[in-house]
Amino acid sequence: MISYIIRRLLLMFPTLIGIVTITFIVIQFVPGGPIDQMKSLLRGHAGVLGEAGGGAIGKPGTKPGELDPEQLEQLKKIYHLDRPLWERYFRTFIWFAPANPRAPLWENLTDYDSWEGFLVFKFGDSFYRNKSVIGLIREKLPVSASLGVFSFFSTYIICIILGIAKAVRNESHFDTASSFVVLIGYSIPGFVLAIFLIVFFGPGEGALVHWIPLSGLTSAGTPGYEAWPWWDKVVDYLHHLAAPLFCYILGGFATLTMLTKNAILEEMRKQYVLTARAKGMPEKVVLYKHILKNALIPLVTGFPIGFLAMFFTGSLLLEQIFTLDGLGLLGYQAVIQRDYPIVMGTLFIFSLMALVGQLLTDLSYVLIDRRISFEESQG
Repeated sequence: MISYIIRRLLLMFPTLIGIVTITFIVIQFVPGGPIDQMKSLLRGHAGVLGEAGGGAIGKPGTKPGELDPEQLEQLKKIYHLDRPLWERYFRTFIWFAPANPRAPLWENLTDYDSWEGFLVFKFGDSFYRNKSVIGLIREKLPVSASLGVFSFFSTYIICIILGIAKAVRNESHFDTASSFVVLIGYSIPGFVLAIFLIVFFGPGEGALVHWIPLSGLTSAGTPGYEAWPWWDKVVDYLHHLAAPLFCYILGGFATLTMLTKNAILEEMRKQYVLTARAKGMPEKVVLYKHILKNALIPLVTGFPIGFLAMFFTGSLLLEQIFTLDGLGLLGYQAVIQRDYPIVMGTLFIFSLMALVGQLLTDLSYVLIDRRISFEESQG
């Protein structure tokens, strides 16, 4: 087991390097980088100034909307595009630059400020937001984590309970009706339901009932909010979270519910269940002590990667509709604006979390089902 874990951990490094390398190469060929966007912005300003009778932007002799060589070099330096391609590539992963050139080499080598790159969890600063990538992720994380945590636990709890009830009442009216409702919810896109809720229950004047707040996860900024008791703030937080959370988890019920039901039905047909019933065990003991122990293995083994992913859950459309500033909107804006530090930094974090989650998922198979052994399969 230990050797297997070590091998998997060692394989994470080339996998991460491969993911970041491919993304880095693609970025070099994507048009519309920060320099191009600045040129486009200047062309637009030049057009406005031309209509107003103004002059060109830049030094005399420079064409309207064009950057003179000095300005171009300054922009390249700001966006770190003045460095050679190979240096930018290696700086993406790890780079050593002495923080104090007068200090001894060993002191600089052990100084965290002397290192930069993804492998030391330094992702640089955003091109347009004047903040570090880590700082932006921390700023947007509460929105995404709120949706992820509540949706994760709500989905697991409701789906397992509903799946057990459907399996026990298989082919009954309850099973048919619940399947119909779950599949209808699965077929409705979350953003469509969100628009429906906003139109009929949102803050607009045309809404039937004003149940959905205007924006955000709290009413911070409202006069007197700081003086509210803590329980009023909790209720306000849940009030803001209810509508986007409902839209987010509705489509996730179908897969997990049907998986739970089918896993229980499969276990019910096995010989050990017939033997337990033949011995006169109560049906509840057979179900909760024997059947569930084996039927929930596929669900429990997916728990680690889902648990890690729930903190970084983001949905662009839902965040846009409900005016929530989370990681989904941050990632979308970074791609549109060609904010490469945010794109690369979030990609690295998400890839690392996915690899760690996959390793924990594989290990959970062994911990839950003792019949599985990585050593024996490799031997």
